[in-house]
Amino acid sequence: MGCCSSASSAAQSSKREWKPLEDRSCTDIPWLLLFILFCIGMGFICGFSVATGAAARLVSGYDSYGNICGQKNAELEAIPNSGMDHTHRKYVFFLDPCNLDLINRKIKSVALCVAACPRQELKTISDVQKFAEINGSALCSYDLKPSEYASSKAKGLCPKLPVPASAPIPFFHRCAPVNISCYAKFAEALITFVSDNSVLHRLISGVMTSKEIILGLCLLSLVLSMILMVIIRYISRILVWILTFLLILGSLAGTGVLWWLYAKQRKSPKETVIPDQPQVAEANLRALLIYAISATVFTVILFLVMLVMRKRVALTIALFHVAGKVFIHLPLLVFQPFWTFFALVLFWVYWIMTLLFLGTAGSAVQNEQGFVEFKMSGPLQYMWWYHVVGLIWISEFILACQQMTVAGAVVTYYFTRDKRNLPFTPILASVNRLIRYHLGTVAKGSFIITLVKIPRMILMYIHSQLKGKENACARCVLKSCICCLWCLEKCLNYLNQNAYTATAINSTNFCTSAKDAFVILVENALRVAAINTVGDFMLFLGKVLIVCSTGLAGVMLLNYQQDYTVWVLPLIIVCLFAFLVAHCFLSIYEMVVDVLFLCFAVDTKYNDGSPGREFYMDKVLMEFVENSRKAMKEAGKGGVADARELKPMGNH
Repeated sequence: MGCCSSASSAAQSSKREWKPLEDRSCTDIPWLLLFILFCIGMGFICGFSVATGAAARLVSGYDSYGNICGQKNAELEAIPNSGMDHTHRKYVFFLDPCNLDLINRKIKSVALCVAACPRQELKTISDVQKFAEINGSALCSYDLKPSEYASSKAKGLCPKLPVPASAPIPFFHRCAPVNISCYAKFAEALITFVSDNSVLHRLISGVMTSKEIILGLCLLSLVLSMILMVIIRYISRILVWILTFLLILGSLAGTGVLWWLYAKQRKSPKETVIPDQPQVAEANLRALLIYAISATVFTVILFLVMLVMRKRVALTIALFHVAGKVFIHLPLLVFQPFWTFFALVLFWVYWIMTLLFLGTAGSAVQNEQGFVEFKMSGPLQYMWWYHVVGLIWISEFILACQQMTVAGAVVTYYFTRDKRNLPFTPILASVNRLIRYHLGTVAKGSFIITLVKIPRMILMYIHSQLKGKENACARCVLKSCICCLWCLEKCLNYLNQNAYTATAINSTNFCTSAKDAFVILVENALRVAAINTVGDFMLFLGKVLIVCSTGLAGVMLLNYQQDYTVWVLPLIIVCLFAFLVAHCFLSIYEMVVDVLFLCFAVDTKYNDGSPGREFYMDKVLMEFVENSRKAMKEAGKGGVADARELKPMGNH
């Protein structure tokens, strides 16, 4: 880290005029050191599991007696059939490969090391015997000779018939059945709509047949997402007012229909009521009245909220317009989700591989069936808890790095008066500042999210384990706790994002930035509400539009695919991918709008447009400020409402 900070420089900066993007210094260094130590611990876990031989057991595989396939093994104490030479037996074969234990996530079957996997289905025991004689690969227990396979002695020691055709999994040397119908029960446990193997086969074959169409539709969703971002930039004003008008109109129409139904049912003749059920008709009439009153109250509240927030809606429109300009000056922002997703995938692959290493690490112990399992004892058996915390913290750290990078780039754009003086690549400049100064802040913010997420996941696990066993009161308490923790997590995520923006502006530590951001958000509560309702709703409709357009195109294209009639799985894949792409693009747009809003709030807080305290904001936002001031003067209020938000404060 090429940085250092001092208390004296911070004291000097607090006495002079506030200027953004100055006095860069490292923030939250202890948290960065803690995060580095934690990552070293993650590396130790991976190194330990590999060093104890788990890597060989994972890659080469081992049989039910603790022998690693493809090598000569040392004999294990009190373990029969251990210490065998499997130099020429490189593959793991399961006597009953389809017997899956979904709870413990393993195959409940005897495993043997064999020289070759049976490439053809073996229907009878004589076929198994012939396979052993021709290929030199015994598929029955080591204690049996091929000539004894047909005897009564072989009962339970040979594979379940018929033996499915199998092929070795690349790099992992396990014999896996070629025909996926072997896992029909497993598929039914995961996919509830599969009632027979033929449906599953048609679905899978349909995906393979339509792979070109699926790829084309995925690219279409990518193009539509980029087009929508351009459209929002140019027609944001019209779009916001159309959505607002439709929302109010829909509420009025719904309320009117409910009152009309209530009046019609009340005036209907008594003969139309079923004689045996007068109470049902009365209950329906009462329910209609309650619904109509509730809808009326909701419509009135909605109308009043829109009336109060109409000026704030104008700010939302201006911010969306400026966000479009940001993407023109910073086009690399569009690709930010891809780099984040790539980093997450790399980390998840590493995490899963280490988890697999941990699953095969430890000492050999016999289970109830007399077969070997590898388990760790003592404090080392809790390493996987550390590993799970690492999954959450480091994943949140990567996502927080994206938020800090976007915030830094947008803050640089906003507080650069002459856009011609922007860095050549503001994104790379933001990454550079993140690495040099603010990794500790990101580590602290992501750790706070981890502290909330872990208890919620533990409660969700307890709830899933106790499903059907706990009473109604316990179930209600658990769900309430999970819901509260989820809400807290969402609030902290939003506060963290604004704290990163404040850090990018002032180069302060996480707690100071979070406090400053919280104060600004409270001071501009109505504006925040307008942006998070109107803006988020508009972006949500954009996501729905992209998914629906891609799905409609999929239906039209698959309609011409005459050799495939089941559209369910391809359409689900396409729509999920379309939503993911739209969410990635529009979430970046949403993030940019939030950063611009905080920059605007800070700008109006410390500047008033007078000489020496000129605004940094774009012309569109400046027009909004001027219009707000004119409206307040004309109303004779002297800016009571918005003046508090636009009033400059003392030095930072």
